[in-house]
Amino acid sequence: GVESSDAPAAAGVAAAAAPPVAEPRKPANLGKTGGVYIPPFKLARMMADAADDKASPEYQRLTWEALKKSLNGIINKVNVTNIKAILVEVFRENLVRGRGLFCRSIMKSQMASPSFSPIYAALVAVANTKFPELGELLLSRLVLQFKRSYRRNDKPVCSAAARFLAHLINQGVAHEVLALEMLILMLDAPSDDSVEMATEFTKEVGAHLLDVAPSGLNSVFERFRSILHEGEIDKRVQFIIEGLFAVRKAGFPEHVPIKPELDLVEAEDQITHEIGLDDSPDPQTGLDIFKVDPEYAEHEKQYVAIVREILGEDDGDDSNGGGGLSGGDDDDESEDEEDAAAAAQEAAQRQVIEDQTQTNLVNLRRTIYLTIMSSMDFEEAGHKLLKMGVPQGQEVELVTMLIECCSQERTYKRFFGLLAQRFCYVSRAYADCFSDCFRQQYLVIHRLETNKLRNVASLFAHLLATDAIAWEVFTVIRLTEDDTTSSSRIFIKYLFQELSSTLGLVKLNERLNHASCGDWFDGVFPKDTQANLRFSINFFTSIGLGGLTDAMRSYYKDMPRILAERQAALAVQQPKAPAASSSSSSGSDSDSDSSSGSDSDSDSSSGSSSSSSSSSSSDSDSSSSDSD
Repeated sequence: GVESSDAPAAAGVAAAAAPPVAEPRKPANLGKTGGVYIPPFKLARMMADAADDKASPEYQRLTWEALKKSLNGIINKVNVTNIKAILVEVFRENLVRGRGLFCRSIMKSQMASPSFSPIYAALVAVANTKFPELGELLLSRLVLQFKRSYRRNDKPVCSAAARFLAHLINQGVAHEVLALEMLILMLDAPSDDSVEMATEFTKEVGAHLLDVAPSGLNSVFERFRSILHEGEIDKRVQFIIEGLFAVRKAGFPEHVPIKPELDLVEAEDQITHEIGLDDSPDPQTGLDIFKVDPEYAEHEKQYVAIVREILGEDDGDDSNGGGGLSGGDDDDESEDEEDAAAAAQEAAQRQVIEDQTQTNLVNLRRTIYLTIMSSMDFEEAGHKLLKMGVPQGQEVELVTMLIECCSQERTYKRFFGLLAQRFCYVSRAYADCFSDCFRQQYLVIHRLETNKLRNVASLFAHLLATDAIAWEVFTVIRLTEDDTTSSSRIFIKYLFQELSSTLGLVKLNERLNHASCGDWFDGVFPKDTQANLRFSINFFTSIGLGGLTDAMRSYYKDMPRILAERQAALAVQQPKAPAASSSSSSGSDSDSDSSSGSDSDSDSSSGSSSSSSSSSSSDSDSSSSDSD
């Protein structure tokens, strides 16, 4: 009994005295979604340990984690200034293997910072030209996210997804039909939140729709107008809709489709995906999860070749494929490229070429002419011309071409008046240019034919009637017989007749007789002499605008008295002449009196001689009758 009880104790002591056996280290189980955080130094050590067998699942999992971390870091640091350098880093990562990670990371970053949506859209637009399946996958996920959040009334998520989609549509990654479908969905059953989201979405994508689908945009704004008239939404949202109409009237100036620094893709190179709200795209969520690739090494080599072709690198250049473990060589290369670009920019600034052939000016005029003549309405033409960007200081070229195009028409078209009015309202520089052109056109009006006279006069009458230009331009007109020609009188005739038909005779008369504008129309109704004023009154009466001359007619009746008072006032202001001059003047007066007396005497003598001759003739007639 004693031996049996001591045996287990002896066995326990022997086990305690034996050295522990070291078990082999197992790789960390990262799990399906990535597992625990691994420090970078430990990850590098694990990569080095597993580098012997690159086809092993452990190595592929480590490269997958490195790829995910690298994509997150690259997308989080992108901005307007470094987007071109970031694109190089993005393409160095394996976007074919990690396209799900890329879409997930960029959607998460855009959700956190919606104001960076144009930058993320530009990044996706460039990647879409090389990997269309990546852009299609991102659009599918965004459309599903928008529809799901809209059904759940999740406004923050829905607004962020709509904003991202708007900028992808501006970049040409998605078709503009998707924007119209989203607006129809949000305005079909309008609520305060849906209408507010629709207005924000329209501001982001409105300029692009105005260019590619103006009829669809007009129907959307008609729906906004009907919602506003119904008045069933909150006052705050009504004010938002009114603000949207003001933005549209101004041509979406603060919401350009693509900023110049983010315009990185040519229109013909972009691949547009036609995904609609009614489609059921596959989000391919399995791409976000790690899977073992049996042909991992071969796929990595293929992607390295693709990256070399995209970036234009030589075969001898080192590339990391898609492992995400980039070293310091990429930073050195990017710094060298930035230094070379800065040196080239400085050289371009030092070398200034001045073009004396006016080739750029001729091209600008040709572009303006073709843009005006190819537009369907004045809003389209104005949007295209403003988007084209006329260089500062050359606004007069656009004004001159607009007047020239208007004069070449067979009859006047209101299109040109509305377009000129739009530009005068947009910028004061255009209004000043139209005022200067009015003065120049009037000075050389004799060079124009009658048809061109009528069109130009109608154009300027529209601008004057809408107060697009100041009425001060009438100071160049002096309506007298000596200062006008037949062409200038025809121009004035059409100008005032068009003003009368637009404003009405009463309102036009009030404008001409306004106290603050009297100096502007002194040349139209000259008051220096009776002959000039009479000519002006007769001119307006002959063209059927005699109602404009009522005040001038009363002034014309009092004009002799006014001129006499003016002469008397001038005589009083003149200093008295010396005595010698006064005596000489009196002598001349007496001479004139004597001469006038002699004239009267001669007149009387001639009268008497004529009477005597008449009496003698009568006597001779009577004597002849007696003899008979």
